[in-house]
Amino acid sequence: MNPPDLKYTEEHEWVRAEGDRITVGITDYAQEALGDVVYVDLPATGTRVESGQPFGEVESTKSVSDLYAPVTGTIVERNEALESSPELVNSDPYGDGWLVAIEVDDPGVVDELMDADAYVALVERS
Repeated sequence: MNPPDLKYTEEHEWVRAEGDRITVGITDYAQEALGDVVYVDLPATGTRVESGQPFGEVESTKSVSDLYAPVTGTIVERNEALESSPELVNSDPYGDGWLVAIEVDDPGVVDELMDADAYVALVERS
């Protein structure tokens, strides 16, 4: 179930907006497709990210997948718990398994991301 209060990307990431700051994670669909997550590579705080560009990786027992920035901005927080417990991405993708928080250059761009219904339609086409 994709929480209806979040926004989603075609790269299977979710976004929770709080003013000019967003929290980013991967969707339940993405973590299931990846399998058991064994390592998450996230940028340091202060790193600039560009919308649509890779900013990190999630490594699972099956593959390595790039993470793509849903917006342009600056990393202001990273989920340090993932260093010792990367499996949180699998067990709680919408909660404790979040990846990074980004201070957004233009908060209006978040509204352009998919809502839960549009994301469900995307997944069903896959």
